[in-house]
Amino acid sequence: MLEKELVIIGGGPAGYAAGLYAARADINAVLIERGMPGGQAASTEWIENYPGFPGGIGGLDLALKMDEQARSFGLEIMNADVEKLERQGDEFIVYTAQEPVKAKAVILATGAKPQFLGVEGESKFHGRGVSYCATCDGAFFRDKTVAVVGGGDAAVEEAIFLTKFARKVYIIHRRGELRATKLIQKRAMANEKIEFLWFSVVDRVLGEDKVEAVRIKDVRTEAMQDVPVDGVFVYVGTRANSDLVQDLVETDARGYIAANDKMETGVPGLYVAGDIRQKPLRQVVTAVADGAVAAMEVEKYLASREE
Repeated sequence: MLEKELVIIGGGPAGYAAGLYAARADINAVLIERGMPGGQAASTEWIENYPGFPGGIGGLDLALKMDEQARSFGLEIMNADVEKLERQGDEFIVYTAQEPVKAKAVILATGAKPQFLGVEGESKFHGRGVSYCATCDGAFFRDKTVAVVGGGDAAVEEAIFLTKFARKVYIIHRRGELRATKLIQKRAMANEKIEFLWFSVVDRVLGEDKVEAVRIKDVRTEAMQDVPVDGVFVYVGTRANSDLVQDLVETDARGYIAANDKMETGVPGLYVAGDIRQKPLRQVVTAVADGAVAAMEVEKYLASREE
């Protein structure tokens, strides 16, 4: 069994910021990530609101730079699935597919995942026209018609991105106005490839072997309409990836964990950072701030245990 002072679970911006600060503080830490660096940020085509990059930067490029920087300070990174997290006395056991790791403190930075619509046809056509990542799958819809479901920043930004490939993009939104920031709204409304279907929700996804249409319902009249599309991209919110600690901490209805401004949960030595935390804004810039704070609080926590 490996023994560490700190285990960071999750290799998104929050996890990498925590790892960087922990490494610079000479904390014996390991960051465990099951996939590629960057989390959801890595699947974002272009990030233009992260300070220090006036012309913007690709999400994957930013993630790889974070990885390189953290490694340069000696952060150990393990590629593995975390299967279980247990608290034993005043320490934690992190069970992975490789080997368990004992730690005095844990920073949970496992982020969030897309929330499903929960309508007929959605799961049937997942991977065959239904997607939750335009950056991943947009190129498959060159010269085709697609629908984007949602009205927030992610939905509208990805709709704009999809116009690089698709000949037409519908934005389906249950309200009569978007929730996205004004600048993003202006860009979408100025794009002649985008058409808005207001006051509408998806009732079901239709097709035989692949997506052929979406049936939408007018929330005011309940009238149904079938809209022919080749693909559906869903952006209706997220759920926190907090299953590892569901027996340790309380979560809200969508799995998000409450923590104070020191990133402390109600369990001594267990910290959260990034999108998994209850907070008003989930962006790369807030994730890295969370990670930095969490690592510095871990340093204080470890010092207090030695007193």
